[in-house]
Amino acid sequence: MKSLRNSVQLIGRLGKDPEVKTVGKSQKATFSIATSDSYKNAKGEKVDDTQWHNIVIWGQLAEVAQKYLKKGMEVCVEGKLMHRDYETDKGEKRFITEINVNDLLMLGGKQK
Repeated sequence: MKSLRNSVQLIGRLGKDPEVKTVGKSQKATFSIATSDSYKNAKGEKVDDTQWHNIVIWGQLAEVAQKYLKKGMEVCVEGKLMHRDYETDKGEKRFITEINVNDLLMLGGKQK
């Protein structure tokens, strides 16, 4: 059960092609995925709810992401939920939540 302490699994579609940068001696790929859910509201109407998630992949897996992943593809990611903050050029403090990926599974091509 120790591995469940901070574990996230998501299946979603890429919102854009991965952006890959070299950080030190390692590759870092970033992109976002959308997960969708639907439910009925109090009036019985169907409501579609889409959530966007920031994804970060390091090392050889980042190179795989750069080579094979494209906008619209469906993927399954498993990783760790990370919260961080940074300061903009204007001195504003911003907060971001990311999934730091340990494992990636490509599920399919672009949505038709």
